Amino acid sequence: MSNQEVAEAQTFYETDSGLGKMCLGDSRDALAEMETESVDLIVTSPPFGLVREKEYGNVSADNYLEWFGTFAETFRRVLKDTGSLVVDIGGAWNKGEPTRSLYHFKLAVMLVEEYGFHLAQEFFWWNKAKLPSPAEWVTIRRIRVKDAVNMVWWFSKTPYPKASNKRVLEPYSKSQMDLFENGYNPKERPSGHNISDNFSNENEGSIPPNILVVPNTKSSGKYYRYCEENDIDVHPARFPEAIPELFIRMTTDEEDTIVDPFAGSCVTGAVAERLRRNWICIDTEKEYLKGALGRFEGEETSGGSQSKDETYYEIPKTGLLWEQLPEEPLPEDGGRTR
Repeated sequence: MSNQEVAEAQTFYETDSGLGKMCLGDSRDALAEMETESVDLIVTSPPFGLVREKEYGNVSADNYLEWFGTFAETFRRVLKDTGSLVVDIGGAWNKGEPTRSLYHFKLAVMLVEEYGFHLAQEFFWWNKAKLPSPAEWVTIRRIRVKDAVNMVWWFSKTPYPKASNKRVLEPYSKSQMDLFENGYNPKERPSGHNISDNFSNENEGSIPPNILVVPNTKSSGKYYRYCEENDIDVHPARFPEAIPELFIRMTTDEEDTIVDPFAGSCVTGAVAERLRRNWICIDTEKEYLKGALGRFEGEETSGGSQSKDETYYEIPKTGLLWEQLPEEPLPEDGGRTR
């Protein structure tokens, strides 16, 4: 979404490898030119439905479903039956109240009930570096906790899209490694789950949960240098490489086709290029695509989505400070007044 109007989608840039290209224009126009059932994965972070307008353009939460619906049918047409649609979307607060909008949940319901998608799974992206927000309810009146999670909806055209979690395994935890070393007695848990002796088999890694712990603090590197050197504004709402990379690895093979219809600075394209997938990134804002050139020009991008000093994050156990905190009286009016 942008204030800039582009009459027709046009190729803005193509990589030397021939794997990918960026298109300037409305993704509905660009996708209209694509063959039916030709795309393996659509992964994107569209403008969120917010109460306040942002500089990168967004639709109000009230009008969001109608707006997104104009893309949904096109997405379904170009996706293969084995393909997936992944949508990263943040929540919103109702205007003037410490209550939440339901628009991002309604979006999931709409895509399933009106457009025939299946909800393969929901993911929760916890951005550990996110600032306390909204300030009015969190840091001023202190009646809510900070909003630090985005929903990442994974949809598919059939109940069985192409996928394998073996592509995205994680290191085993210390406790699990201790079990491998010291052994485990198979038994039935109080919940009724039967833990067999297969639980002690060491495989290539641990199956990840649907909680993604990915900070969005990166403020250096090739893209940033390019924008600075060419006097281009950095895109204000990038999402980290690890988000598209997980789904690209889990649901596509080399030379499959990936599309990001709200590409922004083309993070999806950069990951797809590195993983040898065909890709198309589309955006209506020329300035964002100009900055995205910095992801592809110059030295080759190497390595994965995380640096060595970001291998693990320390997460405090809930309740560590509770016994040490004074229990002040709660505001009688629920925080209606400051």
